[in-house]
Order: sequence, then structure tokens, then C-alpha cells
Amino acid sequence: MNEELDHIIVGGGVIGLATAWQLSLRGERVHLLEQFGPHHTRGASHGSTRNINNAYREEHYLGLFDEALALWRELETGASTPLLGLHGLVTHGEEQTVRETHAALAARGADVALISPAEATARWAGMRFAGPVLLSRTAGVGYAARALDAFEAAATRHDARIERGATVAEILPGDASSRVEYTDAAGVRRTLSAPSVIVAAGAWARPLLAGLVELPRLRVTEEHPAHFAPRDAALLWPSFNHMFDDEQLEARGGNVYGMPSPGEGVKVGLHLVGHEVDPDARTFGATAEARAALREHVAEWFPGLDPASADEISCTYTSTDSGRFVLDRVGSLTIAAGFSGHGYKFAPAVGRILADAATGLTLPPEPFRLGAH
Repeated sequence: MNEELDHIIVGGGVIGLATAWQLSLRGERVHLLEQFGPHHTRGASHGSTRNINNAYREEHYLGLFDEALALWRELETGASTPLLGLHGLVTHGEEQTVRETHAALAARGADVALISPAEATARWAGMRFAGPVLLSRTAGVGYAARALDAFEAAATRHDARIERGATVAEILPGDASSRVEYTDAAGVRRTLSAPSVIVAAGAWARPLLAGLVELPRLRVTEEHPAHFAPRDAALLWPSFNHMFDDEQLEARGGNVYGMPSPGEGVKVGLHLVGHEVDPDARTFGATAEARAALREHVAEWFPGLDPASADEISCTYTSTDSGRFVLDRVGSLTIAAGFSGHGYKFAPAVGRILADAATGLTLPPEPFRLGAH
């Protein structure tokens, strides 16, 4: 394969595809390598829905969210189906976190309000609330499976090449040109060369970059949210975050998030409670303890859901100790890692940041760079 390229992207999840879109919009010649087929279940980008969640206090996330929302709308204009359902997000539980998050969002002019648990229950009778309750009116659901197709369609319209079944064996960075050695879907060993290589490989980032980039610790865990059946089809559901203080987290394991998933019920998950795994040797099943903890939470806080109806999902998180993403450029390599659990909503803006870094315009924001971890 002797095509002339500007960029090779390793990884075809939501971050890699968003980066291919942003680069191809600029006329850059892009070849993306993905080891699995479309909508595979081995990583972190599959499934029907994600939270479009703006409940952050940090400026670097709030600014990124605003940019991402505008870019989601831009992508949506060329998509065949809606990519966002902004029906509202509620965040409740640990009061200091809720009030500080409200203050940060209100200071930016976001459409938010603090309401009482009684007001929240009057709107969403299927849930119980610990107040005060932060209502974010311009947040809600992202339709993840649709978005993967939309990113790929938009990138290929601008001549990006997406190659699936491509297992990368080695990345060989160079000053003027870098090489990526891989095996294609037919089992043939191939080499691509380009001035820039972008690695957005999720749970596979560390082994691919071993000896090339000194990454912070990246924990790969297998997480198991589940869809639960509503007891009454007429109930309305927001997207939601339930935050706990340190003592409650010790007892419960993790904060809780979720959203309605059309045709599947209501998705509820415990955040970052899974066991550490090798992404190539997963069980695809929760521990009995994790499964019981999730169902107990649903029984306590969601009177409108049947806790016995859990339809379990399996995905990976790849997380830094700080929870912040890793975005940086090292020589000819541009690095994107540590997104799982809260990266999806930011994907279009992260794609723009990576495209800027890979083309030499600007480095990523300081809080995400390698030196900040």
C-alpha cells in the first residue's frame, strides 16, 4: 500500500473516528486502522446511549463541553437520525458537589436550576431524589451507535480511509516519516507511512505505546451497567447522576449514572467499580457483588424500575488516577487515552484538539498533557 498519507490513526472508537472527521474536514489525508468490526463490543464506544452530562465544576471540562455540543450539532446536520436527545439531566446526592456544580454552570450562563426533591419527583415519579437537585436543561442523551456511524460517514465523505480488521503490531516513529506495521483482515502483513501517527486505542493504548511514550498509570476495568424495565411505560425519565460522599462511596462502591435508552429501558450504572482486566481476556460478566450492588441501588432509588429485570452490559473503562484524559503530542506521535467513563460527550471537541496537535497548530490544553498527570 503506497498511498501518500498525512496521518495514520490507530483506533476506531468514538475518539479515533472524531479525529478522522476533524482532520478530513481540513483536507488532510487520513488512514484509520481498527482491529475489530463496526459496533464491536470489545471496547468502550459501543451501545445505544451515553449521558450528555455537563455536571462539572472544572473550567477545562465546561469549556470542552460547550465546544463539543456545538460540534455535535454540526455533525448532526449531515446525519440521517438525531445524535442528541437533550431532555434534561438531574444531578443529586452529595450537597456540596451539587451546589458547587450549579454555581460553576450558572456562572457560565448555562440553563440550570436547583429544585427540591419534591419538585423533581413531581416531574419524574419513577425516581427518588436526595436534594437539592441540579437540573441541567440542555443536557441529556447521546445516541452512541448512531454517532459512530455519523463520524465515519462524515470522515469518508471527505476521503478518509477506514480499515477494519487491522491489528497493529508495531509503531515506529521517525523525524520525517513514521511507520505503522500491521496485519490486515486477510492476514497479510502491511506497512503504512506518514509524518503523523495518532494513537486513540482505548484499552490497548499502553501496550501499543510501550517504550515510545511514558504514560501515566492507565487502569483497564470491565464495567457492567444494565438496562432495567420501567414498571409503567408512561413514566418520564431524565438522564441522571447520583453523587455520594466519601463514607457512602466506601459502602456503595461508586457514584451512579444513567439515562433512558429507547427500546431497552433505563440504563443505570455504578461508575468505576469494575475489576481490572486484560482487554483481550475478559469475562464479559459482572461479579456477583457488583451485580447485587447495582440492583440494590435500583430497588432503593428507582421505584419506577423493576430491579429484577436487569439486562447487563459489558464495556471497558481505561482510567487515569486523576480521572483526566491524556492528550498530548510527543514527536510525530499524538496521544489520546484515559477517556472511559466520561469521554464520549466530549468526543467532537477532543477530535478537534487532536487534529490541531497532529497538524502542529497548538498543543492540547495543559490539564490533559502528560506533564499534568
